Amino acid sequence: MKLANCWMRGALGAVLGMLIALCRPAAAAEDGWRVLDSFEVGPAVYVRALHQDREGKSIWVGTSAGVHQVDLATQQPIHTFTRAEGLANEYVFAVGTDSQGYTWFGTNAGGASRYKDGQWKTYFPMHGLADYWIYSFANDKQGNLWIGTWAGVNLFDVKAGTFKTYVKELINEWVYGIDVDRQGRVWFGTEGGVSMFDGERWASWTHKNGVGGPNTNHLPASANTGLGTRSRHDLSTLEAGSPTYNPNYVFAIHVDGAGDVWAGTWGGGVSRFDGKKWVSYSTPEGLAGNIVYAIARDGKGQLWFGTNGGVSRFDGKRWRSFTRKDGLLSDNVYALAALPNGEVWAGMKGGVSRIGNR
Repeated sequence: MKLANCWMRGALGAVLGMLIALCRPAAAAEDGWRVLDSFEVGPAVYVRALHQDREGKSIWVGTSAGVHQVDLATQQPIHTFTRAEGLANEYVFAVGTDSQGYTWFGTNAGGASRYKDGQWKTYFPMHGLADYWIYSFANDKQGNLWIGTWAGVNLFDVKAGTFKTYVKELINEWVYGIDVDRQGRVWFGTEGGVSMFDGERWASWTHKNGVGGPNTNHLPASANTGLGTRSRHDLSTLEAGSPTYNPNYVFAIHVDGAGDVWAGTWGGGVSRFDGKKWVSYSTPEGLAGNIVYAIARDGKGQLWFGTNGGVSRFDGKRWRSFTRKDGLLSDNVYALAALPNGEVWAGMKGGVSRIGNR
């Protein structure tokens, strides 16, 4: 048996120390891939963000109770940050690193906090940030930082320290995912579809254009449309305990090595855009679940998807999935990080599971 570390917290966010629990990793499949082990953060704590640092020595684990910086060599926390240390809010939904080496934390209703060498700075709408709810970061070719919020998207000039906000240009103001392609075009996953900005012009795509696959399982339509109040945005994809369908709602966006754009949707699986048309993949093709929360690409160019049914890997031809039966802490996977050593970390309620082929 292998050991699973527990990164636990008290009610006030204090670190309780490194507790040890036993878990039995699943047996390796024929291709050698398996769930290696897991790190627990508390049964009611969600892991919403995973981000490797620029040096490749540590990974940031953003949770609903603070953020851990974990040493990849020892797999032990280096730092744990809460509001007591300078974080704007304990509920961390996004982590990113800008071109000047600052690490950014996007929080749920607490704005964005920036950290480097022990120094903190937090940004609110009064500083130019579009909203207090922050869900994604991405660097452009000019070294500036794009920030996705629930009230549009910000372009942060890292040298000038100024924000520019785009709202009406987007298909929907609730922005969850951002990525930049080789041409410098910026892609946005929103609650109303996909938008793209090439520096001069904007374009958008919705389910009518092919984003999100058909409702083959006849799921009920979601009432969480993004057109209501913030209180309706409870981030739940269930209705009476069952999955729902909202194919315009894009949780994740990723540009692959070939330049194709992948959009993870709510109930419509994942859709790929080759510049001309969208093609969708869902459970009949091999995807673990049709609600896709996260997308990552490993060093071999294989794509990984965090879904409501586990983690799926796609090598361009074949699908391979990992579920709770294989050793994941949960089948609802909200965050992914593909590391240089070939491992993939998956974040979910309760902690992180490591997937590898060794």
